[in-house]
Parts: sequence; C-alpha cells; structure tokens
Amino acid sequence: MNATLLFLLAYSAGLIALGLWIGRRVKETGSFFVAGRSLGPVLLFATVLAANIGAGSTVGAAGLGYRDGLAAWWWVGSAAIGTALLAFWIGPRIWRVAKQQDLYTVGDYLELRYGPSVRGIVAALLWLATLAILAGQLIAFAWILEVVAGIPKWAGCLIAGGVMTIYFTAGGLLTSAWVNLVQLVVLIIGFAIALPWALSAAGGWQAVVATAPARSDYFGFFSGGGSGIIYVALLVPAFIISPGLIQKVYGARDERTVRLGVGLSAAALLLFAAVPPVIGILAHAFAPELANQELALPTVLTLAVPPAVGAIGLAAVFSAEVSSADAILFMLSTSLSEDLYKRFVKPGATDRQVLGVARRAAVLGGAAAVALALGLPSVIGALSVFYTFLGVSLFVPVVVGLHSRRPGTPEALWAIGAGVLLVLAARLAGVSGLNSSLLTGYAILYSAVVFTLVFAVRGLRAKRE
Repeated sequence: MNATLLFLLAYSAGLIALGLWIGRRVKETGSFFVAGRSLGPVLLFATVLAANIGAGSTVGAAGLGYRDGLAAWWWVGSAAIGTALLAFWIGPRIWRVAKQQDLYTVGDYLELRYGPSVRGIVAALLWLATLAILAGQLIAFAWILEVVAGIPKWAGCLIAGGVMTIYFTAGGLLTSAWVNLVQLVVLIIGFAIALPWALSAAGGWQAVVATAPARSDYFGFFSGGGSGIIYVALLVPAFIISPGLIQKVYGARDERTVRLGVGLSAAALLLFAAVPPVIGILAHAFAPELANQELALPTVLTLAVPPAVGAIGLAAVFSAEVSSADAILFMLSTSLSEDLYKRFVKPGATDRQVLGVARRAAVLGGAAAVALALGLPSVIGALSVFYTFLGVSLFVPVVVGLHSRRPGTPEALWAIGAGVLLVLAARLAGVSGLNSSLLTGYAILYSAVVFTLVFAVRGLRAKRE
C-alpha cells in the first residue's frame, strides 16, 4: 500500500469522524432535512459549491478537455450559469414558500402546488435517475484509485460509497454542510498547488499547446469536438431546479443568505470552469495516448507533480467526488422518506420514524449506486442521463408554479409525461453526443408547449361550462 493511498484513507477516516461527531446533534427531521433553516452565507456557499464540483466537474470535465479542448469549459460554465439563476431568480422565491409552508423537500412544494399525484410521480422518476449521477461520482473515484494504487474499480466504488454514506447518514444536511466546508478548503488548496506545478513540469503553456492534438477547433471556446456552448441546453435547467440544490436553499436562514451564498458559489464555479479543461489539455504532454480520457486528471496528478503534491491534489479530487455524492444521497434519502414513505405509505409516521427511514434510505441508495457504478462505463455518460431527466421532469412545473397559481395537476402531469416520453424515445433511437444535449432543450420546450396547450384546453372547457 503506497503513501498516497494511506493519505487518502486517513483523510476519509477524518471526514467520517467529523460527520459522526456533528451527527450526534441531529435528533429530528428538521435538522436532517434542512439543517433547522440555520445555514448562514458561508455554510450555504460551501455546501452548494461542494455539491456542484463533483465527478462531472473534475474527472469528467478534464476528460472532455483531453478529448475536445478548451470548449469543455462549458460543462462547468453551464452549471455556473444555472446556479446564478437559482441564486437570484428561483432560489429566493422557493425559499419564501418553503419558510411559510414549512416545506422540507421539492416534493413538498410539488404537492402544495399541483397535488399528491405529481409529487409521487416525480419522486419515483428522480429516484431512478438520481442513482445514475450518484454512480457517476463513484466511478470517478474508482478511476483515481485505479491510477494511484492499481485498485480495481469495484473496490474504489465501495470505498467512496462507504465514506459518503456513513457521514451523511449520521446527520443529513447539517453534517454535509460542515463536512463540505472542510472538503472545499482541501479542494481549493489541492488545485491551487497542483495546477501551476503541473504546468511548469510540462514546460509552460507554449509547450502544452505544442503537444495538443492538431485540430483546428481544439482551442475554440464555443465549440470543439463534442463539447461547447451546446451544454447550456443540458445543464443550465438542471442546476436551476435540482432538488438537491433547492433543498440546500431551504436550509438558508433568510433570502439574503440565498442570494449571497448561492450567488458566490456561482461566481466561484465560473472561475473554476477553466481548471479541468486546462488539466485535460495538459495531460497530452504526459500521456498523449490515454485509452480512457477520464483518466486524464488522475494521470496528471500522478505523473506531473511530486508525490506529496499529487497526494494533496488527489485528496482535492476525492473531496469533490464525495461532496457532490452526498448531495445526491441527500436527494435520494429525503425523497424516499418524506415524498414517498410519509406521504403515501404511512401518513401518520412520527418524526422519529421518518428520520429512521431517511437514514435507511441513504444506506440503500449508497448500496444501489455502487452496484450501478460497476455497470456504467463512464462518468459523463452517467451524469448526462441524470441531467436530462431532471430538466425535463421538473423545470416547467417548478418554474411556472412559482409565477402563476392558475395551472394545476393536469398541466403538470401532461408536461412531465410528454418530456420524459420524448427523451425515452430518443434514447431508444440511439441519440447521443451533441444531439443528446440538444434533446434536453427540445424536450423541455416540448414539455412547455404541452403544458400551455393543456392549460388552454382546460380554460376553454371552463368557459363553455
């Protein structure tokens, strides 16, 4: 067992210990689900940013940079745009409703606005789709351990899954917020040291450019290979209405905290967006023929920097994967316990029973994600599935519901069904790559058109009656 692996295992043990220590304070669902609505700007900033910088934003985006060049900026850049819209548009509005109505989940909001049928359908859809993105986080960490220590994929998935499941199960959002703050500090330090060191080891930027693929679009900003501004259609809607992010917003102590904490995380994402593509481009100087593009980041941290710097950088990447994974686990556990169990299985459940189900759901979700990760081939492939279904099922009902009280259950159900069926049909037809990103935008537009048509038809019927 090498020193880097020992360092990562010790760091993992520290995160678990911190989570278990904070988790002792969590005795009821208010703390587990929304941290008692006590998060200030610093903790909200840390937990939102940590949730957004995960497998896709590090291992996945660096892999896209290795393959497609500078245009891979749009993978994280699109997330930043969506997060900014959450901060100043959707976030304050939905926080106000959640505070007034004592809402814990996005499902609570959907039932308040559209009824229990919409809540149940969305909860079931997201449970299935969310497992894909959680699996993506675990795959990313498995790639890291494969490069660092030669550990097989299944073992890496088990280690990452175990770490995030244990500390999240201990205390939910309250635990995650404090652990995410530590992870964010490690992430910033790790990348701040590793990136300039690796660039220097490669001989400077001009040397990196000389080793890059000789393609005319490789250093194009708006489009290159399979990456580019097209990611806006896939990612911006998902980051505006992500249940995991919205539930973190619920935990803010006031609207100002939402604007400040989430807004600052959007600004940080804009700055960070250039880091993974540059690392991916850098990887060509050290490994020009990688068989798996998603090994670009761990390859640079292993070959381009001294072992001590590489260990810090790998700890930073590990922080990114686990912090994002716990946000996904947050969606899974709260959705199953609050949106499905308490609402449909046992409406009279006590607070203690709901908390117990939430914790057991976190364990179940973590185990299921590990199993799925063993079968999925790539990080970006896993995340694309999630972002597509998230956008087409939630964007139209949530956004319209915050701006108008007139549409009801039929509009929401038809819009969700239309968008999801279009995506499923396209996936079965083999749509992928850039067309997959366009598909998300088209499906959301189609969902909005169906929503509007059903609303118009119902209005005409009401007038006739």
